[in-house]
Amino acid sequence: MLRMTISRSPAMSAATSSTSFSWWSITYQTPSTVAVKVAPTPALHYRRRFALFICSDAYPTSTVDSTPLSPQEPPSKQATLKSGLYLVGTPIGNLEDITLRALRVLRSADVILAEDTRHSGKLLQHYSIKTPLLSYHKFNETQREQSILKRLIDGEIVALISDAGTPGISDPGSELAKLCVEANISVIPIPGPCAFVAALSASGLSTIEFTFVGFLPKNAGERRERLMISAKEAATQVFYVPPHKRSQFLEETSSLFGDLRRCVMAREITKIHEEFWRGTLGEAKIAFLDHQPKGEITFLIEGNTNCEVETPSETQLENELRALISNGHTLSTAVKLVAAGSAMKRKAIYSLALRKFGKQHDAVENVD
Repeated sequence: MLRMTISRSPAMSAATSSTSFSWWSITYQTPSTVAVKVAPTPALHYRRRFALFICSDAYPTSTVDSTPLSPQEPPSKQATLKSGLYLVGTPIGNLEDITLRALRVLRSADVILAEDTRHSGKLLQHYSIKTPLLSYHKFNETQREQSILKRLIDGEIVALISDAGTPGISDPGSELAKLCVEANISVIPIPGPCAFVAALSASGLSTIEFTFVGFLPKNAGERRERLMISAKEAATQVFYVPPHKRSQFLEETSSLFGDLRRCVMAREITKIHEEFWRGTLGEAKIAFLDHQPKGEITFLIEGNTNCEVETPSETQLENELRALISNGHTLSTAVKLVAAGSAMKRKAIYSLALRKFGKQHDAVENVD
């Protein structure tokens, strides 16, 4: 039987190594009193040294003698983080929904890019974070990009946050992240809250496969095109809906998805008045006819569970073609869009389009 002893050597200093960690030694030794039937072997006595550390840019690498960081305790800057763009998830409502890692990054950063500095200032004040804020939103992101890239190239730590949730997900950040990747600058995600993930997990709809659509286009034609695609998908569809667009959204989705399609409306997630409404699109239209919910809505619609694709009537095809053509699409493009979600052959739809709308929009083309 072996006896094992563990002892620790002093941690290496930052001057000695760029990575600070503690060396530990293990000593194995065979007891001299053990009786054996064969010739005794020399006592096994050797030392093995190994380092205990976590490969993470946002935590101190030593895990042996470091005490957990409290939300109010500031770490030393630059000691634990490498230069780069940190995409930090922040609470979508409840201020407690922030990780210790996110707090550490926000304290250690040289600057925090915020969608609304006044809004984000409340979060930083709550956690006594003094890092400078710089506005970064959809109206100035193009002007800010080059100056931010220069700071990153110069070795600074830049944290990016949105008003709520994960940067780059229907919020500013994706273009800056893309530029950093192209410039070989580190982009480090700091996971945190995300409204559509929270809503999906509690929706009761299928989470095996889903499509995150986010905000729909403002243009009516483009919006209808997107909804036509979503209506035919088998995966759960997830949308962000501004409160003033709720009635329009319900009218458009019920006409394309059908009144019987199940849906979930998630509102004010993690806040005091959090609400999950569940029913069908037809029931939702009635329920919210005179009731105007406050706050942005995450709206989920179940996927198309009808395995057999129904053959649309000539009237349905004509209405879809007319709507697309009236919104500026050429006849051939309208045919392609309608055919993409129909069981009918494209040639038959094209023939119908020519018969109903004439050849003024397009020259006749070869159709498969």
